[in-house]
Amino acid sequence: DLVITSYALIRRDAEKYREFKFDTVVLDEAQHIKNRDTQNSQAVKAVKTEHRLVLTGTPMENSVLDLWSIFDFLMPRYLGSAKEFKERYEQPITRDRDERVQARLSRRLRPFILRRLKTEVAKDLPAKMEQISYCELTRDQMEIYEQVLAVSRKEVMDAVGAQGVAKSKMIVLNALLRLRQICCDLRLLKMKDRDFAAKDSGKLSMFGELLEQAIDGGHRVLVFSQFTTMLGLLKDKLTAEQVPFCYLDGGTTNRGEVVQKFQENSNIPVFLISLKAGGVGLTLTGADTVVHYDPWWNPAVEDQATDRAHRIGQTRVVTSYKLIARDTIEEKILALQQKKRALVAGTLGGEETLGDNLTWEEIQDLFE
Repeated sequence: DLVITSYALIRRDAEKYREFKFDTVVLDEAQHIKNRDTQNSQAVKAVKTEHRLVLTGTPMENSVLDLWSIFDFLMPRYLGSAKEFKERYEQPITRDRDERVQARLSRRLRPFILRRLKTEVAKDLPAKMEQISYCELTRDQMEIYEQVLAVSRKEVMDAVGAQGVAKSKMIVLNALLRLRQICCDLRLLKMKDRDFAAKDSGKLSMFGELLEQAIDGGHRVLVFSQFTTMLGLLKDKLTAEQVPFCYLDGGTTNRGEVVQKFQENSNIPVFLISLKAGGVGLTLTGADTVVHYDPWWNPAVEDQATDRAHRIGQTRVVTSYKLIARDTIEEKILALQQKKRALVAGTLGGEETLGDNLTWEEIQDLFE
């Protein structure tokens, strides 16, 4: 018998599964069990089975500790306890940048990992081109950005001085969130005393120009943002300009219908997608252009989103644009992405989210 289920369902049906013993359990998108404390992870690990296999494009989303949780399902105790793994591997690699420890972990993992690049699997796939498009903040954006940066810097430094980096994580991330929102559109801040319009966003102006060129050139475009409120503003813009579009976020209940509508109707040039809701699991080869409106900490998540278009069935070159506000936190996120890429690539070629693993030096640099 073959049983197919989802992480959400197996969590609810955990008691039912105690009655069975399977020959093989295969996890797809295994990053769903990266956090050892979640019900998803605990429910899956409780299933009795002889053989185990996992598939994932992003084995490390938060830190190398994600790998421990996945291997805890695959080969319990192979990497020791979570506490031992953290002391032996995670802290030396993340905090101390110890390349010898990284190499040691890599040697332990690689005999059990089969990694195939898309270029090996789909040799006839068209090229993928990536471009960073820089924009300037408007005068209002820059004025508010500098004010919020000054306030945030003091808030973060005071918090870290009083309670340390670890306990100040939420304050740091909230401060970074505000700065990133300003780079996108001042309306995301929802300031009660000031009323802003589309013209007050330098990035929205550049997006409009980029979209116009793409549509004039006969291209169809996927637009990703992690801010659903930003996607709402883009919906308003496209509606006002009478540009047909599809839309998908975490609240979309008819995902399959929306995807099919975009794939089959070439007269719809734009698909607005929430990064977290539509960054995986979709085939959107009807598009050949991808726009990342705001950069996400983890470049692997962005890559997966781009690959909604750049996958088997695509016949055209795919161009990916990353919109970056110059002289802002977004440029520093790019630099950190590259730094983290190099660090984690030495382990197994995966990626790492930055937000949960910022060092004190990196935090200081972000708020310079």
